[in-house]
Amino acid sequence: MELSLANIVERWDVYEIALDVDDSRAGNPFSDIQLSAQFEHPLHTAEAEGFYDGNGKYRIRYMPGQEGVWKYRTSSNRMELDGLIGEFICTQASPDNHGPIKVRDNTHFQYADGTPYTPIGTSCYGWHLQSEQMQKLTLRSLQKSPFNKVRISVTPTADLLNVSYFSRLEQRVQDLAALDIQAELILFYSEDEGTEGIDKLSPEEEERYLRYVIARFAAYRNIWWSFVNEQDRSPDKKQQDWDRLARMIMEYDYGVHLRTILSPPMGYDFGAPWITHMSIKHTDVRIASEYTKHYAKPIIIEECGCEGNLDTRFGSLTPEELMCRIWEGHLRGGYVTHGETYLRNDGLLWHWHGGELQGQSIQRIEFMRGILEDAPHQMAYSSDRLDAATLEVRGEYYLQYFGPHRFAYREFALPEGKYQAEIIDTWNMTITPLTELMEGRFRIDLPGKLYYALRIRKVSGGS
Repeated sequence: MELSLANIVERWDVYEIALDVDDSRAGNPFSDIQLSAQFEHPLHTAEAEGFYDGNGKYRIRYMPGQEGVWKYRTSSNRMELDGLIGEFICTQASPDNHGPIKVRDNTHFQYADGTPYTPIGTSCYGWHLQSEQMQKLTLRSLQKSPFNKVRISVTPTADLLNVSYFSRLEQRVQDLAALDIQAELILFYSEDEGTEGIDKLSPEEEERYLRYVIARFAAYRNIWWSFVNEQDRSPDKKQQDWDRLARMIMEYDYGVHLRTILSPPMGYDFGAPWITHMSIKHTDVRIASEYTKHYAKPIIIEECGCEGNLDTRFGSLTPEELMCRIWEGHLRGGYVTHGETYLRNDGLLWHWHGGELQGQSIQRIEFMRGILEDAPHQMAYSSDRLDAATLEVRGEYYLQYFGPHRFAYREFALPEGKYQAEIIDTWNMTITPLTELMEGRFRIDLPGKLYYALRIRKVSGGS
């Protein structure tokens, strides 16, 4: 047996123990050999399972969350893999490494180091299955885009013998990490979407598959877990089945990555303790404010429709309509994911195959992202202004979206202080500041056109 590893790794990066053994007498290396390691730090202890990576190679991966000296010891039912000890040093994270994403203040997200994170996502389910040329083109498109999260389907297999499939998927996860893009892995893609699906696996096969995926990917800080891409398409699976699988993730994922299940409204109990955030498919994004209030969890509306030209209502939204939904959902305290389904000459779609983005919404999403990231991180949805979606920090900052309404003016009564108001044309991506500072009770005249927003910021006075 040959042991290879590095003994220095930065915080929230991947530490790997690679073990080369003679697998000619291993039986089924995916099921007959158990391998794990216990990692110990003065402030933390965790256990990570190993996995078989083909050609006699076994790997154990770990993502250290504390700086300092870590020690480990392996455990295995195979003698030459058992009782191996070692240590490594975890150094300070580099400036662009903020750690995995966590939930903040019930309805928001942040990196592990406290840096705020606003999910600006897209769905590109099967791009890792395309040609190398197409995958590289997809990565270039993502690099130029405003997106910091991508949803990817994972094909469940009972025997796990297709190591090359997982290796390719892993390379794409690494590529996304280099671009600071989160990879949301949809762990069980349903059968009528072109894959084997969870309904063809026995409970034992489900467990073997899930533990393998966790062992392989849990050390990457940009991983999110999601069950199926619409749980209502797996009628044989009840909530207790998903809860059983979720408990497995919680047991084996030492990195405590985000966990969810995509569902229509009322299709799943999002109050389940294993769910870190809500993932909802719905065309009416206005439900964001109601659901965050009811469940006290962040909500991402992953599928509100796609900008495209398909022959379905879901896949033929105009860019104006998609942007209206994205703005509305975000300013109601949620997050809304982009989708694109323009049918290209080669018969491919971004939504599944990747490639090059064609829609008009991309640059406008980037414009919106800039406004949101420039805003105070403690913004919250205000129900005081039901006719216009509003995020605010009372007495300091107000961001209001008018969407399909053509308001000619708006009236305000704000706490003491002077305020700068700016009219935002979200479609043409312009910001026009008003020359006069506002205070007390005041009226702001508006263009009376579609897709406008208003930003009001305190500039002086008040407590």
